Amino acid sequence: MLEKIDLTKSLSQEEYVKNMVCYQLQLRELAYQLYVQKRTLVVVYEGWDASGKGGNIKRVTEKLDPRGYEVFPIAAPTGEDKTHHYLWRFWRRLKPPDEKQILLFDRSWYGRVMVERVEGFCTEAEWKRAYREINEFERQLADFGMLIAKFWIHISSSEQLARFEGRKDTPYKAWKLTDEDWRNRSKWDAYTEAVEDMLLRTSTVTAPWTIVEGNDKNYARVKTLRTLVELLSRELHYQPTSADISQVRAAKKGKRGKKGKRGKKGKRGKKGKRGKKGKKKGQRSKPETAEVV
Repeated sequence: MLEKIDLTKSLSQEEYVKNMVCYQLQLRELAYQLYVQKRTLVVVYEGWDASGKGGNIKRVTEKLDPRGYEVFPIAAPTGEDKTHHYLWRFWRRLKPPDEKQILLFDRSWYGRVMVERVEGFCTEAEWKRAYREINEFERQLADFGMLIAKFWIHISSSEQLARFEGRKDTPYKAWKLTDEDWRNRSKWDAYTEAVEDMLLRTSTVTAPWTIVEGNDKNYARVKTLRTLVELLSRELHYQPTSADISQVRAAKKGKRGKKGKRGKKGKRGKKGKRGKKGKKKGQRSKPETAEVV
């Protein structure tokens, strides 16, 4: 299945910037609607080592209100997490929409049917049972009103090797590369089989997988943003404002043109109190769609 994915898809730098900014602004507007409608979006990121998950998450969250999202980097369970069922540590990280509206998992509960399966960290009976457990887990989230987006970022073996070499030769990226990463390359076929089983057996109506062609990072980032915008627009019954890079540049230029000085009447009183029409403490304002922050 994965060998049929077209990894030649790409975007020019101009197309990338134009589309990315547009979708980022729309996603910010939709994130505000999640806050208004008291809904939660759960975003799952899986993919090959060096497939660009971290950079993708960075672009997705770049223009979001930081009060409204949280990123969970998932590694091997330790401490109390290790003493419970493997799904327990994910249940306990879920938060109500009053606290966070977007929860992003950089790797997730799917480690059970990939890493743990291939490396022998669980029995065959346990990882086979996990497909049903995961589908039921996600079904419960959906029944509760949560929205789920799952991304598999796919790259070729040769592209992964090139990125590994690039990390090795770049001082500030070298920390990302470990002996385990090199060792896992020798198990590419075993991981491919596990990934294909995972995609086939856990892509459901309520929580479908989106395979992202990741050899070109620009294309992968835009596709992920577009998928999230389309999902939220549909499920929230809200069409975000269309914005493009020219509007953004115009907004920034207009801001720079102002001197930014307050007149005498613009100063607060001695006690710094707001007027009666001021916002209540903690209330979030609607984002401006054509402004970069």
